[in-house]
Amino acid sequence: MSLSETVSAERLHIGFFGMRNAGKSSLVNALTDQQLSVVSDIPGTTTDPVSKAMELLPLGPVVIIDTPGLDDEGKLGELRVQKTRQVLSKTDIAVLVIDAKKGISDQDQELLNLFEERKLPYLTVYNKADLVSNRAEKGIYTSAQTREGIDALKEQLGALAPKKQDKRIVMDKLSDGATVVLVIPIDEAAPKGRIILPQQLTLRELLDHHCTVIACQDTELHETLARLKSSPDLIITDSQAFGRVAKDTPNGVPLTSFSILFARYKGDLKTLVEGAAVLSSLKDNDSVLICEGCTHHRQCNDIGTVKLPSWIEAHCGAKPKFSFTSGGTFPEDLTPYRLVVHCGGCMLNEAEMKHRIQLAQDAGVPIVNYGIAIAQMNGILKRSLEIFPEVKELLPCKN
Repeated sequence: MSLSETVSAERLHIGFFGMRNAGKSSLVNALTDQQLSVVSDIPGTTTDPVSKAMELLPLGPVVIIDTPGLDDEGKLGELRVQKTRQVLSKTDIAVLVIDAKKGISDQDQELLNLFEERKLPYLTVYNKADLVSNRAEKGIYTSAQTREGIDALKEQLGALAPKKQDKRIVMDKLSDGATVVLVIPIDEAAPKGRIILPQQLTLRELLDHHCTVIACQDTELHETLARLKSSPDLIITDSQAFGRVAKDTPNGVPLTSFSILFARYKGDLKTLVEGAAVLSSLKDNDSVLICEGCTHHRQCNDIGTVKLPSWIEAHCGAKPKFSFTSGGTFPEDLTPYRLVVHCGGCMLNEAEMKHRIQLAQDAGVPIVNYGIAIAQMNGILKRSLEIFPEVKELLPCKN
């Protein structure tokens, strides 16, 4: 996958924050050499966060996010401010833009405190530097009009960017040239003409390491394995087919799911495994939040709103009360819930997925993801985690 083809969830997210009319949008346009945001002298021109995936040297593939001013007014302004704060959850580097003529405000300082509280790398930029002579404040001075400081801003962003880790979805558990079977059911929920992102990314990583990859549907796994001269090194399945695939997978052949792989790749495998223990102890009217990281057309047999609630009720023998969120919507206060069940998070970047997990931990609410929950309810979680011995002692019950 080339840099230009890097999906948004795999890109560095840079958020621009500040007060109305500080020149955030003008600065973003100057930084990107594009008319990414509409600009005018009227405060509050940017009414919603504006995102753009692009290449930005020296950083490479990034998502630039321009946000509304945090001093926006009225009820509509409150909603815009709320959206701006939501952007923080997916931000890898924050840029606080301050009007150099006005100086730092109390609200600017609140943002700085929030950046530090979240341990978020950030830069302080004094924009409209061409209109001031006093430059006593510590930070980068820029002018969107004259382009002063734009190169310095790019260099500082590059210095703050997290060092690229050789982070793997699965290849740290396999040898180059391994044989892997991918089980990809094609049903009414499968997107026409393509496979979903976790499957794409896993397939590409395996091919990059010269693995032999065999793909089949769950109904064809038994026949596929019978055709092989030797057992595969690993079988990776879509979580919805976990039960059937486990029955057709011979003992001794490692088995896991795309969702479990992404629990580690995007989130916190240890925390999500611990959350699985709660599934069997749910009681009538316990509040369970089921979260999708993306938005899609709901099918009649949708996994999040139909299948999972049914499976959970059958597993715990009770009638919990289910709530649902999708896309960028996620409650800041999780204390009303007994359990959070989250998708694999493939369409969320790592920062946002980890932020959601942290919110659950801060509220003392267990959280589990789809794949781990489904494996637990099928009695195969231990088997599904055999390639991750580091979490073996965390397995709930005797699963």
